[in-house]
Amino acid sequence: MAHTFLLEPGRWTLQGSWLERHGIPIRVKGMTLVVWNRDNWFTMATKIIFPDSEHPEIALQYKGHLAHGERQYSFLLQHNLLGQIEGEGWIGPETIVQHYWVLGAHQRRSGFETLHRVSNNTYCLISGMMTGHFLSSTIEANLERQLS
Repeated sequence: MAHTFLLEPGRWTLQGSWLERHGIPIRVKGMTLVVWNRDNWFTMATKIIFPDSEHPEIALQYKGHLAHGERQYSFLLQHNLLGQIEGEGWIGPETIVQHYWVLGAHQRRSGFETLHRVSNNTYCLISGMMTGHFLSSTIEANLERQLS
């Protein structure tokens, strides 16, 4: 079974929980759209909302490159709250792992995402953001592919 998230164009919904240091879990919902072009470049747009909270929405715009047959890729990300981010991803047999770092931040900020394939249409996302050496926020969510 090959990965369907990221490696194929598609629309995905996201539902789960957000947790910040010293906070309680907050419900999150969102949508991700993945598009590929012929030159092995992908774009991915994600919007995350917090329906039961006043937490600001998060909008993410990725642009990355994955050469045919490769398992590692790089990407640039525009984050509406953090600014410009660079990152890399590794594609494993069952999991896609991404690591990223915020550019130009006065405090060192970085993060990671693990997307574990449950089925062709479902992934489990675990993500964390670091400020310096400390975990500052996490998200755990399910991604469901929207079939046309």
